[in-house]
Amino acid sequence: MPESVTLEVGGRTMVIETGELAKQANGSALVRYGDQNVVLCAATASNSPREGIDWFPLTCDFEEKMYAAGKIPGGFIKREGRPSEHAVLSSRQIDRPIRPLFPEGFRNDVQVVATVLSVDPELDADVLGVCAAGAALALSDIPFDKTVAAIRVGRDENGGYIANPTLPEYETGGLEIVVAGTADAVMMVEGSAHEIDEEDFLGAVAFAHDEIRKIVAAIDKLVKKCGKKKREFVVAKSDGDLEKFVRKSFAKDVAKAMRIVEKGKREEAFSELNADEAIARCGKKDANVRALLEDSVTRKEFHKIIKAMEEDELRTMVVDEQIRPDGRKPDEIRPIWSKVHYVPRVHGSGVFTRGQTQVFSAATLGSSSDAQRLDGIVALEDKRYMHFYNFPPFSVGETRPMRGPGRREIGHGALAERAMLPVLPPKSDFPYTMRVMSEVLESNGSSSMASVCGSTLALMDAGVPITAHVAGVAMGLILKGDKYAILTDIQGLEDALGEMDFKVAGTKKGITAIQMDIKVQGITIDIMREAMASAKKSRYFIIDKLIETIAEPRRELSNFAPRMIIVKIDPAKIKDVIGPGGKVINKIIADTGVTKIDIEDDGSVYITSADGESGDKARTIVENLTKEIKVGETYEGTVVRIIPIGAFVQILPGKDGLVHISQLAPQRVEKVEDVVSLGDKMMVKVMEIDSQGRVNLSHKAVLGSSNGAPPQERSRRPARDHDEDRNSSNASRPTTPVSSPAANDAGNSSNASDADDSEESPSADAPGAPPMRRRRRPQGRRDD
Repeated sequence: MPESVTLEVGGRTMVIETGELAKQANGSALVRYGDQNVVLCAATASNSPREGIDWFPLTCDFEEKMYAAGKIPGGFIKREGRPSEHAVLSSRQIDRPIRPLFPEGFRNDVQVVATVLSVDPELDADVLGVCAAGAALALSDIPFDKTVAAIRVGRDENGGYIANPTLPEYETGGLEIVVAGTADAVMMVEGSAHEIDEEDFLGAVAFAHDEIRKIVAAIDKLVKKCGKKKREFVVAKSDGDLEKFVRKSFAKDVAKAMRIVEKGKREEAFSELNADEAIARCGKKDANVRALLEDSVTRKEFHKIIKAMEEDELRTMVVDEQIRPDGRKPDEIRPIWSKVHYVPRVHGSGVFTRGQTQVFSAATLGSSSDAQRLDGIVALEDKRYMHFYNFPPFSVGETRPMRGPGRREIGHGALAERAMLPVLPPKSDFPYTMRVMSEVLESNGSSSMASVCGSTLALMDAGVPITAHVAGVAMGLILKGDKYAILTDIQGLEDALGEMDFKVAGTKKGITAIQMDIKVQGITIDIMREAMASAKKSRYFIIDKLIETIAEPRRELSNFAPRMIIVKIDPAKIKDVIGPGGKVINKIIADTGVTKIDIEDDGSVYITSADGESGDKARTIVENLTKEIKVGETYEGTVVRIIPIGAFVQILPGKDGLVHISQLAPQRVEKVEDVVSLGDKMMVKVMEIDSQGRVNLSHKAVLGSSNGAPPQERSRRPARDHDEDRNSSNASRPTTPVSSPAANDAGNSSNASDADDSEESPSADAPGAPPMRRRRRPQGRRDD
């Protein structure tokens, strides 16, 4: 029987159990949450450390299987392959909080696999993966210092915090962040917000940490019941004689190189501190050290020692001397310059440069059908805004194969995407799909935040009416004993050797996206508050620089951007626009030259065209296809059929009505062909729509009577003919008219009577008009 613990989190029951599934792993845990969510996590480790590495080989995977949501993958391939973007981001959320909690020097391969077995599509299971991973590692024999858990935080309509909100609740309070931590400190923060202030954000973190403590306590309780004893392991250590020799021989060189301002020259100076140089400095008494440096395996320890010396020197400079490697003050931002409309053909572009970090961003506009379709286990909406981040090797002066985006690129792109979402116009105002591609051309730290700034420039240059400028800055933390220093706009060296990378993006109104990663076992809320205060000041400064480049979105779209028109129709009329097999909609596209017409289930029709003229033509056709005919309205129609008693006039596509012979002109008409011919254009007024939907029209009511009287309204009864003649849109209607007026009158006495009534008193409806006698016209030649 499995062992388990139960607790309440966010109004739902959470059960953490072990001992029944995946028992051959070093540790496994199953987390059940609410009615539908079940996540299994298994943690395994190799029996011996990997040789020849100076880093910790940890791999984390978040496995999404479509069966968990009761779905079969779409498309031709029915087996899951490469992980989705959501799965990659969830894997990163597991990795980042647990990595710092493994002991220093542990070099065994560790793999953590979280598999979603069942999911509520409206409740993201990614935080359950972190909790399951924390439980599996705590229960295993793998060395792991502290128990970790995670929670998602949202807000309700009253501003109160919600633990693990559903997807619809994300938008309720304009906040959605994931916080991971131990019982003592916060390890990771990531999420987005609709321009909230710093104190509201810190309140959410504090709320999350309280919930995390409850989960951690439950896991620790389960560990006491059935946890494994932690294994002994070999710690990777440098040889004592080698470390002593390197620190003594290269201390001044490291200090000097660390104080070189320019990145390239500084890296060149560090590259000269190599094992060959160390061998050259060895004396006769350093034979043991020389042997270690000449060995291909142990000489790698030299570089590890040098790196540790770099970290120590950085701490001394920043914390004790208040000096940064490039000479800046702790809160100083590197020089900034930016440009927009950098290249002509793209819809919008911008270059943002901060120090030695440079990003080119290009914005492209498309139709609603260009939105990214999301087919996953979580019921996420299709994305009409996409941000992609590329980090080519030349940006850091390196060479490596150019392959698809890695987890880091996907994560940075998602962060920049979150930062921009709150300021984008709603689809009802700006129906375009938007895609921004950020190319990192130079990198020396904070490239993800530079891509946020570049996105603002590119979108504004494209004419996207975003509501505010968005800027981002990365904050760092350097610890030395009980003292610390918070750094603004960290560069690559400060990121690599420091203890924190805290990215904050937003407008002058508030925060829109945030991401915090640390390399120590947690930080306090007070340190976060201090870092966020500095980030706010820096964000304002950067936004002012962006405003100098482009103050507001351009009023006009690029000449190369598509034009889009929105038409709202009755959803019941969608079939009329599409037609059988798409015949009607394809004809509209062919006749007008528009690029695309997309129709959504709510009746929204999006017409995309290269120019406004073709789009207006398509809009008119769509409106006419779906327009309701109303009594009293006037239309210009086309004569499509003539019968002895009148003419059928098409007033809208596929919709026509009868103009009775008595309604063709103010005077008496003997023969319909005397007044109209097939294909003639004529103005008509809708006089009646009967219970069967048949439309009676009048041309006379539009023209007025011959003696200048106001247009005649229909008298006592409407003119009618055979039902089959009245249904002009019915394919079975007769194509041959009745042989003669006499025959028609004989077979349609009511219609004949209607004609007599109408002709007897043309001005009968005019107040005070005297009655008029019928005057029979001669059947000879008509001179009138």
